[in-house]
Amino acid sequence: MSVGKSRWDEVGYVISSRYRVLVLERLIEGPATPSRIATDSGSSITHVSRALQQLREQSHVELLVSEDRKKGRIYGITGVGRSLWETVKQKNLG
Repeated sequence: MSVGKSRWDEVGYVISSRYRVLVLERLIEGPATPSRIATDSGSSITHVSRALQQLREQSHVELLVSEDRKKGRIYGITGVGRSLWETVKQKNLG
C-alpha cells in the first residue's frame, strides 16, 4: 500500500513530538485517562494533556466520555490514529 503525501504529513506531525508518540503508543494498548498515560509513559500530565489535545484535533484520538466530564476523561485511539501508528511502527519512525 502506498502512502500519500498527506499521510506523510500526518506521520511527520506525530513523530515531531515525543509526547504525541508516547500517547499513541500507550493508547494502542487500550483506552486510558491522561493520568494513566502520564504514569505509564513516565511523562508529565501537562505534556500528555497537550499531546492529547493536539492528537484529538487531528482526529487521531477521541474522548470516550461526555465532553462536559472534567475528571475521569478516558481517551481512545481512532481508526485513523491506529492506521497512522501502524505506519510509524512499520517504517520504524516512532
